[in-house]
Amino acid sequence: MTELWNWKIDDRVTVAEVCSALGDVLGLAVVPLSAADPARLPHDAVVCDVWLRPGEFPTSVDCYGIPDGLPEMTVIASFARRLGRPCLVADDTLDPGRHLLVGSDGTIRPVHLDVTEDDDGDVLDNLRLCSAHDPLCRAWSQCHQSEWGPDSVVPALAAA
Repeated sequence: MTELWNWKIDDRVTVAEVCSALGDVLGLAVVPLSAADPARLPHDAVVCDVWLRPGEFPTSVDCYGIPDGLPEMTVIASFARRLGRPCLVADDTLDPGRHLLVGSDGTIRPVHLDVTEDDDGDVLDNLRLCSAHDPLCRAWSQCHQSEWGPDSVVPALAAA
């Protein structure tokens, strides 16, 4: 259990809603970081930190203690479906403005956002698809080197 997952949600979502949805998807206990007492945690519990910030994706979620071998993209697609909200996850380009948008139907596609910094960290706005039709994306080589190239779509990764 060494993985850390970080996602963003397109609406303000409570800690209880996040923990409940993630617990349903994982079939494990999910404990908010604020209530996590290491001496009392079940051995397979996932700890979840949830905080709010400005921008189009105002809820940030960090998950700690994810069991080895769980496929993050399948879990986040199921989580987005269960929550009924689109989510963002970092892609493989290391570009802070490029992410994968996981729709509330489980569909995954690359997107770009404008990134600005404030006292609480990155603020993401101006969501747009990563597309070969966009001149900026066409010229950005990292988009074309990604596993998630421009205009790529993985439909309904999560089970219904």
